[in-house]
Amino acid sequence: MRNLKFKSVFDIMGPVMIGPSSSHTAGAVRIGKIVHSIFGEQPTEVDFHLYQSFAKTYQGHGTDLALVAGILGMDTNDARIPQSLELADKAGIKIFWHIHKDEKADHPNTALISIKSDTKQMTIKGISIGGGNIQVTELNGFDIALNMNTPTFIIVHQDVPGMIARVTECLSSHQINIAQMNVTRENAGDQAIMIIEVDSHDATQALAEIRNIPHLYNVNFFD
Repeated sequence: MRNLKFKSVFDIMGPVMIGPSSSHTAGAVRIGKIVHSIFGEQPTEVDFHLYQSFAKTYQGHGTDLALVAGILGMDTNDARIPQSLELADKAGIKIFWHIHKDEKADHPNTALISIKSDTKQMTIKGISIGGGNIQVTELNGFDIALNMNTPTFIIVHQDVPGMIARVTECLSSHQINIAQMNVTRENAGDQAIMIIEVDSHDATQALAEIRNIPHLYNVNFFD
């Protein structure tokens, strides 16, 4: 691992920004963490395509460490972030970087992440818009608009009849209003993903109930 002159994890992210910006670090962790949540299992290989500002400063600002930390499931205040590349290597995850400094992108801080295991593959495009806030704009080639600044359920499940109805009925029974919903699948009957933005910050009981629905692989709630 290269020698980065950070005194602590708070030098690259957190409430006191001594060094790099939150756009290049905290936002990058959140992009990686969303990919981790949607994919739902440990990958064998991850390709990071970085564009414009991310591409030009990704090592100096610790964006590479932050993205990989998120892929490993870390939060923005995890003390292991500076060791994320080493931890990924120990876990047997192959990491590849594709740098596109001059290629136009949706936003200067754009990352397109292709992640795969022995059984599945997924691509997700995320942008860091400042202050640690992010947007997810593409999932498996489908355009989506996920801001991640509202409470959000990310549900990975098998594509079986009635699944959407069961989840939405559960939310309704707990008086949780749906603000926006995106649904995508690989093929009929295969893995599918529901991304549901809601108005309620208190979803503990609904989350526990949803996790008991059959044919679910992974469920997360981001507040």
